[in-house]
Amino acid sequence: MNRVLRAGRMHLVHPLVILGIPWLVVGISFAINVAVWHLTPAGEDDGGFSGGILALYITVLVVYVQAVTQLLPFSMGISLSRRTFYLGTALVAAAQALLYGLSIAVLVAIENATDGWGAGLSFWAPGVFEVDDVFLQILASGAPMLAFMSVGIGIGIVHQRWGQTGTWGLMIGTLVFFGGLAILISLLEAWRTVGDWFADQSTLALTAGLPLAIAAVVALISYPGIRRVVP
Repeated sequence: MNRVLRAGRMHLVHPLVILGIPWLVVGISFAINVAVWHLTPAGEDDGGFSGGILALYITVLVVYVQAVTQLLPFSMGISLSRRTFYLGTALVAAAQALLYGLSIAVLVAIENATDGWGAGLSFWAPGVFEVDDVFLQILASGAPMLAFMSVGIGIGIVHQRWGQTGTWGLMIGTLVFFGGLAILISLLEAWRTVGDWFADQSTLALTAGLPLAIAAVVALISYPGIRRVVP
């Protein structure tokens, strides 16, 4: 366990990278959105929301890709096993996702209390991601964060195992898979069925259950890959 904690602490050696950069990026996105909502009619419609919060999730994904590609070779150089590094990274990701979920829940409460920062803006929990209960809000905001982190770790492992060829192959394969899935659904004229299925799911299932399932699947797939990474 001590070695797992040691592996986790490596990610916090430069906290401005793993914590500061994502909040800097989303802070800029937030400032731009507040300015737009105040200076334009964007906030006049009820329920108007922004997708700017996505900047935080994408930045965290990129940060975890870099964390794996930069720190995994170093950890192996100081005799930490691949398994230990993976568990330490997963531990940091889980703690960070919880912290992010809590932080976003606080910001959502402030946003609601100020009528969307005085402009009717729904930034920190747009659409279905806003729930009434504070604890469910932490889960609804933190679970997708964990899914993005898991995907970032997975991409980093692919890059370390197969290099740029593997990374591009993963990107192209993902594009082909989802593109082919969209074509299949179109051929079957099943878009309404798909839409109805999502509409029938509870908010908790969409915002927490589905992201946690994605995080678990990606973790199960990526773990065997890290065991074959070479320094």
